[in-house]
Amino acid sequence: MQRPNILILYTDQQRWDALGVNGNPDIKTPNLDALAAHGVNFDHFFVQSAVCMPSRISFLSGQYPSTLGTYDNGVPVPEHWITLPKLLRNYGYHSANIGKLHFLNHANRDHRDPHPDYGFDHLEISDEPGCYEDAYRAYVRRVAPDQLDHISVGLPPAAETWQQLMGIHDGIKHPEVRQPRGARASACRDDMTHTAFVATQTIEYLRAARDDFRGNFRGSFRGRPWMCIAGFYSPHSPWVAPQKFLDLYDPAKLTLPQFPPDVDAKRKPGHFDDDELRSVIHGYYAMVSEVDHHVGRILDALDQTGQADNTIVIFTSDHGEWLGEHLRYGKGYPGHDPIARVPMIIRWPAAVTKPGRTETGLTEAVDVIPTLLEAAAIPVPAHLQGQSFLSTLTDGPQPGRDSAVIEFESAKAMRTDRYLYVIHADGREFLYDVHDPLGSYHNLGSDPARAADLAQLRRQLLARTIAAEHQLPRQWAY
Repeated sequence: MQRPNILILYTDQQRWDALGVNGNPDIKTPNLDALAAHGVNFDHFFVQSAVCMPSRISFLSGQYPSTLGTYDNGVPVPEHWITLPKLLRNYGYHSANIGKLHFLNHANRDHRDPHPDYGFDHLEISDEPGCYEDAYRAYVRRVAPDQLDHISVGLPPAAETWQQLMGIHDGIKHPEVRQPRGARASACRDDMTHTAFVATQTIEYLRAARDDFRGNFRGSFRGRPWMCIAGFYSPHSPWVAPQKFLDLYDPAKLTLPQFPPDVDAKRKPGHFDDDELRSVIHGYYAMVSEVDHHVGRILDALDQTGQADNTIVIFTSDHGEWLGEHLRYGKGYPGHDPIARVPMIIRWPAAVTKPGRTETGLTEAVDVIPTLLEAAAIPVPAHLQGQSFLSTLTDGPQPGRDSAVIEFESAKAMRTDRYLYVIHADGREFLYDVHDPLGSYHNLGSDPARAADLAQLRRQLLARTIAAEHQLPRQWAY
């Protein structure tokens, strides 16, 4: 059989509703909407962690953060852990990651040092735009050196501290990003942004795969199937995008979040007021539209190289963004939908039946790796904790899971069709009704009318926790 190629288009910090196909009337995502029209859109897809590093390794290993023992950023991924490229390698796949991977801490290391391969044949790692001497900066230095002082969106605070302590002066101009919040036009050429870089290098990879040409890539393709991750940084803050994508939107016409009266009363000038929210949403949407534009370039290249029919294309993200809801920006606890629910679109012309449908059943990020392995006729190792949903792609609509789990240090959350349930190690419980438009602001955990629901959810999460446990492989009877 001819095994399918796999192309994963992986954004950072993209909410599930930051797509036109998911019902957002303001955002402009024509290429991603078209991808959904020719594939399957999973609009209740949940990641298992609400922050970057644990979410990414959970997704690419098919295991829960509790199994991996990582709940937060700052925990480097051990090189021996089994990830998707290692699972594909024995079956002839050539694997690449271009752009963001974020398996290592990036604020306190020298990005010129060789990166562990984690099973990938080819790596062009750049976890942040222009902050470090990495693959992105090396690319710009080679093709457009006059843009070097314009590609950085600002040093992360931890990186700035580390560079000061280590006496590092990279000679690059890094803009101040802490204030004010909101949209900002990119200072570099449109074709030199980090998003453009990821797309351009991904297209080069697709063309090399078509030509069975080694070129700039380690290891010859020689007709092998391939797996490539295009790791976009956008739409992660700070909200910086080329002016032409900012020009797609009129901030005055953007829909703002709704707040209950007690939360609304806490807003004030310069603190989540309407002008600030409009500017933040403006920048965020412009970044999504830039990604959409470059996704269109990648998909066009896939068509032009004749590889589209037998390539599984997945578009998803590592977690969402508060975008002002709950008077917060960023991500994290307790895993409400803006944070834990992300887009997931799959297109596979050779196998998907009834393209253009939206599946509303709950799906977890750990389910993707078993699905890809089954699609490629590769045995699914027993240590994987997700469940394949290949039949949903090939046979039509399926009910999905009855719950999705999101894990934090000393807390677990579980999303069902009706509720988000959260329990802490000290026994505190929270219950939110997701059918209520403002339900995420109201804890119903002490409501006597919900006592039976709370007990059922408690039991359900306990059962799921036990079911996910795995012992080390048994070697013999004793």
